[in-house]
Amino acid sequence: MTDISARSDAPDIVVVSDVSKRFVIRKDNSLKERIVTLGRVGKRHREEFWALSNVNISIEAGTTVGLIGHNGSGKSTLLKVIGGILDPTTGTVARRGRIAALLELGAGFHPDLTGRENVFLNASILGLSRTETEERFDDIHAFSGIGEFIDTQVKFYSSGMYVRLAFAVAVHTDPDLLLVDEVLAVGDEAFQRKCLDKIRSFQEEGRTIVLVTHSLGQVTELCDRAILLNRGHVVFDGDSRRAVSEFRDILEDRRQDEAQAGPADNIVRPGRVLSASVVALGRKTGDSVEPGDDVKVSITLEHRDGLDDWVCALQIDNALGQVMYGTTSKRLGAVLEPLHGTRTVEFILRDARFGTGKYFINASLMDSAGRHLHDFPQATSFDVPNYSLAVGVVHARPEFNDIGS
Repeated sequence: MTDISARSDAPDIVVVSDVSKRFVIRKDNSLKERIVTLGRVGKRHREEFWALSNVNISIEAGTTVGLIGHNGSGKSTLLKVIGGILDPTTGTVARRGRIAALLELGAGFHPDLTGRENVFLNASILGLSRTETEERFDDIHAFSGIGEFIDTQVKFYSSGMYVRLAFAVAVHTDPDLLLVDEVLAVGDEAFQRKCLDKIRSFQEEGRTIVLVTHSLGQVTELCDRAILLNRGHVVFDGDSRRAVSEFRDILEDRRQDEAQAGPADNIVRPGRVLSASVVALGRKTGDSVEPGDDVKVSITLEHRDGLDDWVCALQIDNALGQVMYGTTSKRLGAVLEPLHGTRTVEFILRDARFGTGKYFINASLMDSAGRHLHDFPQATSFDVPNYSLAVGVVHARPEFNDIGS
């Protein structure tokens, strides 16, 4: 699916044309197996895996593009193909300008060299002369924040120090195209903010950035456009918020498939949560929940032997698993009849104001002491559509006034 707004007059800095990438996975992993199978021909001892299939994309100069998808979808492979680290099996990639790539932790570093020596080594790989690196060294050192460790062998560096130095070198080479693959997740919060500020400065300068990240918040906040990959295919290319919404749908479908394919819960329980459903009152089942809607959550439970004192609970998590809301029948002062057989109860959440995103509902059956008799995690989910005026998990209509001096 493609949803790209009217293109600007900026030239394309990257053009990927009908690119596919194949890897061969050997099944004879041990040395003994390889000796035994040496010289044998056939697919019995190897398997082909197509990480990318017929990918066609163009990236305009001055744009920030996010590559998203679940693990194994091909996004890191595509980034390496764009950067020239991997050659495509079929198809072509055309690129222009100086490229700086942060594709793997410590890539371009030699473990036995010091940080200072690796700055010069890495900078030369990225196209800087020794004179240019000397002129920028103090800025690189200051940005990395590793202090006196600059003259320590990098094999003694922590993962965070690797990222600090590698990012500092990359952003000081004046790249036309910056490729970043998830490495920012390794640094601490302060350094992540520093890196994001640098990326925003690059955006203001009109540089092109291609970003692979699992932080969907970064995608919607930073990217003009997002490309969603699934099993090596481009399934959406367009507005970053729509791409994130499509990705969350894919993740939810995958979660449900895995839950169905997983081992059955064979523990014999007299009481269980059977199912849950959610709908915004006045809307059809399956519709998005709009801020301000009254949300009805229906939960069906059963107890074969009968339970006199019981409690039903619900908890709503966001896509990161953080608790957004929770309540129980006991908190609401509900007096419940004994649970014999099957019963359906409802929670009505009045004037619900969740922010943009996907939310998951967990349902629980508890006894009167608060002990969990059965939990049904992620029993159902709902989506809240994009709100162009704000971001975050809380919805509020913003207003702004300039009251002057």
